[in-house]
Amino acid sequence: MSGDILTLRMMVVSALRAGSELWREAAMLVSVPIEFSEADVAEACPALRNGGFDIIILDSALSAADRDAVIKSARGVEPAPYIAMSGPAGGPRIDGVDATFAKPATADEARALIERCVRFRLPTRVLIVDDSRTMRSIVRKILSASRYVLDVAEADEGITALKQLADGIDLVLLDYNMPGFNGFETLAEIKRVAPRVSVVMMTSNVDELVIAKAKASGAMAFLKKPFYPADIDAVLGRMYEER
Repeated sequence: MSGDILTLRMMVVSALRAGSELWREAAMLVSVPIEFSEADVAEACPALRNGGFDIIILDSALSAADRDAVIKSARGVEPAPYIAMSGPAGGPRIDGVDATFAKPATADEARALIERCVRFRLPTRVLIVDDSRTMRSIVRKILSASRYVLDVAEADEGITALKQLADGIDLVLLDYNMPGFNGFETLAEIKRVAPRVSVVMMTSNVDELVIAKAKASGAMAFLKKPFYPADIDAVLGRMYEER
């Protein structure tokens, strides 16, 4: 992303540097400005190592070695770009690739796929709700290591959290065991006033009955403390897919 106006940088990497015109046409149709480029592997790797790209589209015709070289170059910078592979649907999952899309046949199909990628690169508003300042600080640090672009806010109890929903929160990380307005009460009220907000419950102890109750009450997932950036990325990936 660059400049005061949101602009996303997108690169299509193909084996023969062919077939990119469909993507170029589609990039002009999406909801945010796209700075489009195309490259073969020899050009893509050094460019990606310099960083600054938001979306990478890989052609499934790339050899495994070339594909892995591009992924390694893209993953070596922070923040890492969102990487999608365009190819046959239902293929095996590739390490380092965020999603695999069926190759589009029209510019409109390609535009829809780019729009999906764009959603992954726009900032996600996350609210940490925990009565412990130390734990909020720890969770914030974990979030800072996520591969996704996050805008993080905090609340020390449920009532304050509910007031912050008006700020356009996407995801709430909610402590289960809080004094006063507890985690379940807060969860129920969030789902009542803002049903589209995703909620993940956090707890220090694993209790299957508590987990079942949380999910029945609308929690998307349950995280046991301590958790790690990979756990957050998995939660965010699921949230994006569900949306």
